Amino acid sequence: MIKTRTYRLKPNQRMKKVLDSLCDYRRFSWNLGLETWQNMHEARQLALTQHLKAELKKPRKKQKLTNAEREILANNPVPSWRRIRDELTENKQYWQTKLPAHVFNLAIQDLGNAWQNFFDKAQPGWGKPKFKSKKAPRQGFKMDQAKIKDGCLFLEKPRAVKETWNGFKLSSAPLSDDFGTISFYKEKNRYYASIPFKISDPEDKPKTGRYTGVDINVGHFNYRDGQCIVMPKSLAAVYCKIKHYQRQLSKKRVVNGKIKGMQSKRYMKARNKLQAAYARAKNIQNDLMQKFTTKLVSEYDSIVIEDLSVKGMLMSHVASKGMHRSMFGRFRQILTYKCEWYGKKLIVANKLYPSTQRCAACGLVKKGDEKITLRGNKKHGTKHNEFVCYNPNCRNYNKKVDRDENAMLNLIILVKHPELNKAL
Repeated sequence: MIKTRTYRLKPNQRMKKVLDSLCDYRRFSWNLGLETWQNMHEARQLALTQHLKAELKKPRKKQKLTNAEREILANNPVPSWRRIRDELTENKQYWQTKLPAHVFNLAIQDLGNAWQNFFDKAQPGWGKPKFKSKKAPRQGFKMDQAKIKDGCLFLEKPRAVKETWNGFKLSSAPLSDDFGTISFYKEKNRYYASIPFKISDPEDKPKTGRYTGVDINVGHFNYRDGQCIVMPKSLAAVYCKIKHYQRQLSKKRVVNGKIKGMQSKRYMKARNKLQAAYARAKNIQNDLMQKFTTKLVSEYDSIVIEDLSVKGMLMSHVASKGMHRSMFGRFRQILTYKCEWYGKKLIVANKLYPSTQRCAACGLVKKGDEKITLRGNKKHGTKHNEFVCYNPNCRNYNKKVDRDENAMLNLIILVKHPELNKAL
């Protein structure tokens, strides 16, 4: 099992220059490899004739190629990361020999993986590989020759360096002596290292015989024993600071009525404050999610969640900011791998399962103008967080029930009745 832990690095001035130069070298290698890849692909497309393109679409055993066509294919091969690496290695410049070759090789390998993922639309962030910009807020590189010794992380030392090579003191003990390729990155003028440790599988959590559903809402998550507030006062205060710093930052770009660049010291000072506020908000959110998901897998054997289309919901202008800050997608991601770690069962409700429109007491499903929307129900004048069942035979007939509690109970039903996990 692989468990990744991220450490914040505190390098001295000399090691900062080393990390920055390796980030620049990774970006240079990626951009040069992408340019070479595109040129190789364009040259191949120009060399192929219509007849040759038609033959290549057939199975290899049924292809009928002439010697001239075979020579064209040999002179214009399909681009791959190995061909790109070999070609760029032959044409290396002198200054590149002073930097670790592993950074260059890993950048070209990642470029090849990016092109492979381009043909799989199911991949997150699907799209063509793009050129990296030095203005991007996050810069980084990968290294597979780093070492950990006496609680310190050491980069690969270039041959040209004769001075003492400083390491980075890790804030906590390594999980294992066996680890994979380390990712170093710089974000908001801070340096981090993500180390994937290879550890033995953790022991399963003890069985409790309990189960729950989690109804995800903006600002809070409802489960069997209560609520988890994902927008506490501390986080709301940080977002107020972010709003204030964003306004201050926009004003500091205007000089004599014209928008200038980001050159003044006042602008840089305000930007650093904004970045620190964003980092604070991220840490609070991550702490909440980790603690809540650990509580769920410790106290329940089966957990039911909704299969929400988060990207589609964020396209809506109704509460889209709240949805983003409530971390719907991050919650499912963390809960998924923790259930796998500790041997708990995660049930994902069907997208068409009407957990919000179904009465948990009698099973009546609201349809048409009876449905509850984000603005409530216009026909009956109820609010968006109220559920009223109009079935005379229901014990909750004409009673106002909390909509989120009702949805959570509908999710719990799927544990014992999985046949209901469909459109009703």
